[in-house]
Amino acid sequence: MRETDRRRIFTRRGAEPPVAPWIRTRLRAAPGAAVALALLVLATVCLAASFPRAVDRYEDAGLRRAVADATALRTSVQMSAPPPSLGATQKERESVLRPDSVREQYRSILKVIERPLVADPGQSAYGVRTTKSLEAPEKWLPRPTGLPAQMTLATQNGLADHSRLRAGRLPRADGTVTASTPELEAAVTKETADSLHIKVGSVIHVPAVERAPLAVRVTGVVAPRDPEGAYWATQPILRTPSLVRLPAQGAEPSIYWLGALLLAPDAAPALLGTPGAPARYWHLAPSPAALTASELPRLASAIAALESGPGLLKVRALTDPEADASTDLDDVLASYARLRSGIRPLVAVAAFGSATVAAVVLLMAGGLAADRRRGELALLRARGVSLRGLTVRLSAETAVVAVPAAALGLAGALLAVPYGRLPYAVWTAAAVALLACAMLPVRAWITHRAVRVHGAREDLASARPSRRRTVAELTLLVLASAAVFALRSRGTSGGSGGSAGSGDPADLDASASGDQLVALAPVLIGVIAALLLVRLYPLPLRWLARPAGRLRGAVGHLSLARAGRTSVSTVLPLLALLTALTTAAFGGSVLAGVADARDRAALLSLGADARVEVMGALPAGLPDQLRSAPGVREVTPLSIGYQARPGTGTETVPLAGVDPEGYARLARSTHLGAFPADELTAPADARPTKSSGSSGSSKKGASSESPLPALASPAVAERFGTQPFPVRLEDGSEITVRITVVRELTPAVSGTEFLVVDRAGLGAVPARPTALLLTGDRMEAGALRKAAGTAADVRLRADERAQYVDSPLQSGAERVYAVAVAAASAYAVLALLLALVRAAPERTALLARLRTMGLTRGQGRRLLVLEALPQALLAAVGGALTGWAAVRLLAPGVDLTAVALATPGGSPPPGTAALHTDPASLFLPALAVLLVATGIAAAQAWWTGRRGSVRELRAGDAR
Repeated sequence: MRETDRRRIFTRRGAEPPVAPWIRTRLRAAPGAAVALALLVLATVCLAASFPRAVDRYEDAGLRRAVADATALRTSVQMSAPPPSLGATQKERESVLRPDSVREQYRSILKVIERPLVADPGQSAYGVRTTKSLEAPEKWLPRPTGLPAQMTLATQNGLADHSRLRAGRLPRADGTVTASTPELEAAVTKETADSLHIKVGSVIHVPAVERAPLAVRVTGVVAPRDPEGAYWATQPILRTPSLVRLPAQGAEPSIYWLGALLLAPDAAPALLGTPGAPARYWHLAPSPAALTASELPRLASAIAALESGPGLLKVRALTDPEADASTDLDDVLASYARLRSGIRPLVAVAAFGSATVAAVVLLMAGGLAADRRRGELALLRARGVSLRGLTVRLSAETAVVAVPAAALGLAGALLAVPYGRLPYAVWTAAAVALLACAMLPVRAWITHRAVRVHGAREDLASARPSRRRTVAELTLLVLASAAVFALRSRGTSGGSGGSAGSGDPADLDASASGDQLVALAPVLIGVIAALLLVRLYPLPLRWLARPAGRLRGAVGHLSLARAGRTSVSTVLPLLALLTALTTAAFGGSVLAGVADARDRAALLSLGADARVEVMGALPAGLPDQLRSAPGVREVTPLSIGYQARPGTGTETVPLAGVDPEGYARLARSTHLGAFPADELTAPADARPTKSSGSSGSSKKGASSESPLPALASPAVAERFGTQPFPVRLEDGSEITVRITVVRELTPAVSGTEFLVVDRAGLGAVPARPTALLLTGDRMEAGALRKAAGTAADVRLRADERAQYVDSPLQSGAERVYAVAVAAASAYAVLALLLALVRAAPERTALLARLRTMGLTRGQGRRLLVLEALPQALLAAVGGALTGWAAVRLLAPGVDLTAVALATPGGSPPPGTAALHTDPASLFLPALAVLLVATGIAAAQAWWTGRRGSVRELRAGDAR
């Protein structure tokens, strides 16, 4: 039986022959395009979904570091109840202090705490302690000034779990302990035992009320397992004894030792028999794992409720009507919020720039697919396919590729950044997938609304902008102007930085929403520049067309004609390139500004590449030893006295004695108040003489006929003017100086007040070097410390610079910013490739036709390079100018201090790290655009020359 007969048997009469599914057919027809789209969507989703999780990771790490650096004494929520009421019976007062009662109240308090504030049970503590220290009369206890040592008695829970036994055993309480118990057992920490000379078996007596003193026998010495943990650090006296200084009018201060005796929890009722006023306490240490920056307002609200809100009322109902709660955790959170409010807007700028370039590339990919299938879609419309049906088919065809790729990209993001909130990543991935699915159908719907086979030419040099386009461009111009004005007037934080420090829970996340228009300012500047350049692009082409037509050969004239016939849709690649170049210039300037600010701050702190300083005089041979150390180029000795008293007042000013020649070279090389050396050189008649009131040759100064020239800070110069005035040095000698040079900065001393004079005019004692400033490259800290000895303080500029990266919030923001800028650059290169790929078939056909007319391969390469050069040059020059303009326009409103110079214990004043233009960030990306564009054009010409021209010259539209 023939094949046709067999087919008729199994085919229903009157039925249509089977049709291949649309989606399968289209994917098989262009597998390369489908794979390219899938890779593009996968990479974009992976980057987009990773961004919010990376931000969550470094913000949470920064918050936990801020809480950890603040010490448990500030971050723990400390609750306490006053001593039991005197109106109750003795048995009732004792039962209040027993461990079962205190433990039950602790568990009840844990239930009162509102999330996201979560207590760490491993570091939280509770118990009873005396609120007044008790005097110990034992003579063997150390007495620095004759005053007896005093003791604090505490019954803190969990001593066995938080300490290691070094000697003896832990204390016990035998039987039922009451207020009349005559003797107790206690343990002390190793630090307490070493400082107070306590041993196992020692007996310490403390006063008692209306009976013999209470005897406390030391049964064990313990060492804390985690000395810096909240269990020990919330009450440091339990771990480390301290010297207490009493206020005194005389010269000799009164000092005594204060230590702690750790009793068994069952011994708490015995404290009622002492005058120590025992009180219950519950110290709640926050759990680090539960601290998240996204819940900062709720966290502050929970703390406020415990300190002075409904939570405190519940605690009082459970423990005592006069119970109190206090913590500095809210201040720590406010400080962190201020730092974050200065960093978030900068990261938002990079994020918006990268997102814009990525969106443009996705739109370009959709436009490339629509142009490639323009004839096919036009034919479908001409044969009766509805616009709705065409859009649905294209949407389904794109979704089959984009949705699985987006799912894989999301999985890759979750694996690459395993920490962070999942909903934000999912929504971001869904947005990218939706854009990828909609770009081709929307483009087809716009292009094929009207049924036509051939469209009008859209040459860039001949097309005229429509009114709608003009209105849209003017709208963007207004938005960009408003964003730039807002950024210059309010800054990147939008004024939220100050409110973040108010402590109001509502203000702690004020910068979370932020002013998105301000963050879009660099992107809007790039958009306006792209639209402006597209309008101006035809003008130089028209100006160059006539001179090129007079030249010999057709390559120059033909290349300009081809560049002028570029489609008006070139606005998308130009927009991508300009936005990427602007983002790269702005981002590179931010990163360069951060690095420069840290280098400058480290230099201001040290005065040179390294600083060696001691409290007294340096060894005589130390400068020569350091000069021979690896990497050291020059050593400048200084004689610094920090207690010099100018004039007749009591105020002190740091005074530095220097060698004018070497110090002038140092100031000039470091750009810290350069000055001519001869303006500081001591006069020839400046000879050491005895100062008034001195009685020995050791107290000699330069009270000479001519005063010493001095370099002074503006504050000192304003106070003393240019007239000579006396300065009494630390050794009692006196010199006369006259201010001849005024500088705001100097390498020897940091601060707003200083004096610098020639060491030759000082006496022998004050002229001895106390510090050395070292300049050089790649100096080794180990070699310098070994040469200087243990008594010297050796600090390197690199180590000082590293201290300014205090929080993971700063380092994490820098990494995210760098990745965002790199991603924008990569997408810009991809946009350039898509633009060239879009025009590749037409260029290939053109070269094939021209080769039949006698065009050589060399001329073909020059033609394609010259054709691509105007657009690449426009993008490169326009991108560099736009980046420069964006930095210059936005610099007054951008303060890099938070991300660059935040330090432990506070941050420097705003404005110390300003944004400035980085030449490398301007020109290197622009040069890269030129090289990539011309390289691809040359490669395309080379590849086309190796192929035959027959295929390109065939009739039809098979390409």
